[in-house]
Amino acid sequence: MECMNLPEVGFVRLPQILAVIPVCRATWWAGVKSGRFPAGRLLSPRIRVWSVESIRALIAEIGGAE
Repeated sequence: MECMNLPEVGFVRLPQILAVIPVCRATWWAGVKSGRFPAGRLLSPRIRVWSVESIRALIAEIGGAE
């Protein structure tokens, strides 16, 4: 998978994640609920972010499983 759209450090929102991990929103949230994908952090009641490090680790894990 391509990580070039992700910054080196910091946080990303869901649209940035879905641009590099080819799943739909519903699949992402089901994966978060099941523990397959990281849960992220709430910045406010309607804004959730994920650390770039956790997303890069997930991509490495998925890439190694193929």
